[in-house]
Amino acid sequence: MDELVGTLGRWSAGRGSLYLLLASRLRELIDDGRLPGGTLLPPDRVLAAGLAVGRTTVVAAYDLLRQEGRLTRRRGSGTWVPHGGPSSARTETANPMLVNLMEPPDDVLQFACAGPMRPPAALVEAHHRALSRLPEEDLGYHPLGHPALRSSLATHLTLAGTPTAPAEVLVTNGAQQALALITRALVAPGDEVLVEAPTYPGALDVFREAAAVITHAPPGGLADALPHRRPALVYAVPSFHNPTGVSLSPLERRRLARVAGDVPLVFDDVLADLDFTGAPAQPAQPSTIAIGSLSKIVWGGLRVGWIRAKPTVIARLGRFKAVHDLGSAVVEQLVAVELLRDFEPVRLARVAHLRAGHDHLCALLREQLPEWEFEPAAGGQTLWVRLPGTNAAAFAQVALRQGVAVLPGASLDASGGSTDRLRLPFVADRDVISRAVAGLAEAWRRFAAEPPAAPVLPTIAV
Repeated sequence: MDELVGTLGRWSAGRGSLYLLLASRLRELIDDGRLPGGTLLPPDRVLAAGLAVGRTTVVAAYDLLRQEGRLTRRRGSGTWVPHGGPSSARTETANPMLVNLMEPPDDVLQFACAGPMRPPAALVEAHHRALSRLPEEDLGYHPLGHPALRSSLATHLTLAGTPTAPAEVLVTNGAQQALALITRALVAPGDEVLVEAPTYPGALDVFREAAAVITHAPPGGLADALPHRRPALVYAVPSFHNPTGVSLSPLERRRLARVAGDVPLVFDDVLADLDFTGAPAQPAQPSTIAIGSLSKIVWGGLRVGWIRAKPTVIARLGRFKAVHDLGSAVVEQLVAVELLRDFEPVRLARVAHLRAGHDHLCALLREQLPEWEFEPAAGGQTLWVRLPGTNAAAFAQVALRQGVAVLPGASLDASGGSTDRLRLPFVADRDVISRAVAGLAEAWRRFAAEPPAAPVLPTIAV
């Protein structure tokens, strides 16, 4: 049921009766094969609870689609999609974060995804400088990454405390591709992948697509869990953990690397430079596979990430990347080279913006939603908020109807926990954060009130 709720996306954000909006979204999913023939849908009451609507809203939507021939309903047997329509060969993501990204633009405030909202002026200037270098370029295919960028990244990582040679760097189209390449190379169907619960939902999508068996430990508990598991891969977010915000100490990082031994250990260091305290980023452990990206410091639209690992691992991953795209776009890589020439001012500006957004969000939550519980963050981009005694996924549906899309905690938790949690970003400008919290506060009042009134059931001539 949670998967269906995630796939429905921003179904209730339009105009009209809720049952018509729900039927419209289900119709779309059925017609394009994302709900293929034979799919059993949740019972009326179960789906109504997940969507925070009255049961008759779901009944009316199901009945409308039944009369259209898109659903079959039978007492005692449930509601399912009949065979004979479009079919999907593979299960697609139901991750609410990615579903929100794929939705067409609308008036909903995007509080489900975390990343810089606008490109900085430094990015525009870097593009101008990069374009002037194009006449010097060759064929333009660099599966391992443009040599200039691999060299710049090696220098950048070395200065940050992790001695790195260009041969230890693979340039990728963002950190998400980096993780996908690592998984493609090291995880076979049925292999175990050990993650923290909760964790970055994009990683869970990659592991599920690879048909991995996902096992879990609490944040900071991977080293204790490893001796009892035999995973093919361990995935950790050691700095400003997404979503909880906790960080591993240098001692804890070394212990985890030691306990992992020969098991590939992936450190997702995308958030490592977003420290509010001014402390330098922790150097990577030489034995780990480290993932980095410019998207969280510069802009999500700059799809430049990297993998730091042993040269033999980099060479293997580069062969996988070459099969998929022959190498990342040269202009984007040259832009990254220009940015890295004077990167510290760009980083400090992003950190200052995030710290201001963090303080503003914390103040508004304490003022308008005092029942919600959270710990202030020391860095990163998000707060991990607890809604006492509340199903956060159901609340997220009410928030959506108030024009705010949020990410419920269960979608980040492979253990099935975090059902009372929301991940709230503080990346937007102050006015956007203010409007989002006002919408969440109104949704909270509505959620705590009486259930929504039942809709008038449709009368359709057949």
